[in-house]
Amino acid sequence: MRLERDHLGERQLGDDVLYGIHSLRARDNFPDRTAFHPEWYRAMAVVKLACYETYGRFKQALDRKYGGIDVPLNLMDEEVLDALVYTTERMTRGEYYEHFIVPAVQGGAGTSINMNINEIIANGSLEHMGFSYGDYERVDPIEHANVFQSTNDVVPTSLKVASMRLFEKLEDRINRLRGRLEKLERQHRDDLRVGYTQLQEAVPSSFGKLFSTYNEALSRDWWRVSKCLERLKVVNLGGSAIGTGITVPTYFIMEVVPVLRRLTNLPLARTENMPDATNNLDALVEVHATLKAHAVNLEKMVSDIRLLSSDITGEKEVSIPALQVGSSIMPGKVNPVIPEFVLGSVHKVYANDALIASLAGQGNLELNPHIPVIGHALLESLKLLVGCGQTLLDNMIEGMRVHSKTALRRLHCSPAVTTALSPHIGYNKAADLAKSMRQKQIDVFEANRIHRYLDAKKLRKLLDPANLLKMGFRIDELLE
Repeated sequence: MRLERDHLGERQLGDDVLYGIHSLRARDNFPDRTAFHPEWYRAMAVVKLACYETYGRFKQALDRKYGGIDVPLNLMDEEVLDALVYTTERMTRGEYYEHFIVPAVQGGAGTSINMNINEIIANGSLEHMGFSYGDYERVDPIEHANVFQSTNDVVPTSLKVASMRLFEKLEDRINRLRGRLEKLERQHRDDLRVGYTQLQEAVPSSFGKLFSTYNEALSRDWWRVSKCLERLKVVNLGGSAIGTGITVPTYFIMEVVPVLRRLTNLPLARTENMPDATNNLDALVEVHATLKAHAVNLEKMVSDIRLLSSDITGEKEVSIPALQVGSSIMPGKVNPVIPEFVLGSVHKVYANDALIASLAGQGNLELNPHIPVIGHALLESLKLLVGCGQTLLDNMIEGMRVHSKTALRRLHCSPAVTTALSPHIGYNKAADLAKSMRQKQIDVFEANRIHRYLDAKKLRKLLDPANLLKMGFRIDELLE
């Protein structure tokens, strides 16, 4: 065991753990066991790496400008800086994550996140240098690992880095899903089906039309998601506690974001108003609203497909892959688990949206203390939606089958088909056909043979996909 101290007292820690007293206190204070997102952990590490690289450049700039003059700054030596860089580079790959013990739900505006990271970096650096964990006179979690930093700039900046990377993944999933639906739209362009309004048979339509609505919605989602990086790219790194740059050299403030931009290959930019970027989290509210819009479109799509593939419809017009046994008591039952996963996920996104909006408004004066919970919710929504896109591609859309003959037969037997005939025979005669079809359980062709309202050849022509699916009708068609 090792003993660590802070200005509140002492705590015992295991000899083999890289976290320290600050992390231990946080774990004890916050009785939540929701894991901190590893994507945020890695992003914290790359932000720290940018700070250390900029610190090294700052030292070189001082040496060039002042030479042998004794600058009144307590600068760390190269061995310590190299160890910080070495350890943090490992953390960018997810190493040492098991030593991050602070839960996702916490108080303190992210100080516990920052200190857990700092303690891992300090003790990992001590190990690299051949010293014992906790020997903070050599490498200190605050003096060294937190050099020229504040929780209030590194935590929100790292959140934006993690979010931008996930938005890039989400953009890819949406585009791939959209492409697959576009293929289905072309493939089933002329495959007729009954169109429904308020879950009642309404008018003729096609699977191509239905898939086109999903394709268009996802295209809008893709465009909106692609714009989210513009909202997130402005960061306050270098702004220190409240965005005034207090305790931070001007050189560092000017140079650290370009370094981070190079390390992440993300279009990051330093904000022109550091206090604003530190105080206000409306950009997170805005981008999460885009996620909510995408969630709404996914819900609509999978709800439709679940309904069309259900046993309630009788002979199915659509079937989705059977992926797993559906019951421990009902033999042979298979459930639509992918639509259900998506539905559960998007409703979690809706809940996160309400949480983010309400907590973003709870900022007080110079700082919002709720960024850990807001950030966790944002990353959770992103990961859920990335997962939804992936499993829809892999486990549902690719294996989905349209039974076009069944759908066509159902259309011809549905009174809804008579709507297409009303311009030619009038509403009342079309209603007569519909009534006969419903009462005698016959199709439109048999009903027309009984009533003799249309020539059989013309009826076939009117019910051809090319005629049913075109926009409107021309007057000269009524004269044929």
